[in-house]
Amino acid sequence: MTQKTVTGARDRLIVALDFPNADSALRMVARLRGRVGMFKVGLELFVAEGPAVARRLAAEGESVFLDLKLHDIPNTVRAAAQAAAQTGATLLDVHASGGRRMMEAALEGVRAGGDSRHPRLLAVTILTSVGAQELSEIGVASTPESAVVRLARLVQVAGLDGVVASPREASSIRAACGPDFLIVTPGIRPATASRDDQARVATPASAIRAGADFLVVGRPITRAADPAAAAEVIVGEIEQALMLGRTPEPLATGGE
Repeated sequence: MTQKTVTGARDRLIVALDFPNADSALRMVARLRGRVGMFKVGLELFVAEGPAVARRLAAEGESVFLDLKLHDIPNTVRAAAQAAAQTGATLLDVHASGGRRMMEAALEGVRAGGDSRHPRLLAVTILTSVGAQELSEIGVASTPESAVVRLARLVQVAGLDGVVASPREASSIRAACGPDFLIVTPGIRPATASRDDQARVATPASAIRAGADFLVVGRPITRAADPAAAAEVIVGEIEQALMLGRTPEPLATGGE
């Protein structure tokens, strides 16, 4: 399969399919097909349905972010990443806190699991639900921003494609890791939306201006009365930010 070059606002919007079963998720996909760039299959849906939804969407030509946040000993993560690569996903992630050896093992796994196209591998830095107090409670004395940047540099040294990080830290990551490092940001909330359980959030426009490449949006779209219309509003915000702010290089999704 050929790489997909991502240049437009719509391509940069990832919708989180946080649903308890395949039927609910696929109904949402049908409402949003052609209006967003990618769909995220996370733990809730993956545990309920296994890899079937990710495989189906990829087979239908949709880009899939397989958001499993793998975190285990290197051998286990290598094997899991190899299996995940066989779903046809475009993006896959692990936890950066698993360390360099684990991340390198995951990279070996995705390369072994794909053929001419394997997922681009990301690492989660600090979850967007975690703030300074939570970090302190688990013994991390630094601020979220400094912890995120330190982990992002480690991810880059390990050879991964980029990170999943809060939009609040996107500009610091971009400065530390350069223009080619992929930044995917959850915690995106339009100005009128609820923060829900997210601690470190930003609007779509501010995240793009800060250097994010992809934005992950769930509830503000999937729980809207009209999900397609909600997605269009966010695409419009991304488009305006791309025109008025930074002008990123075309972004290719898919592996080597």
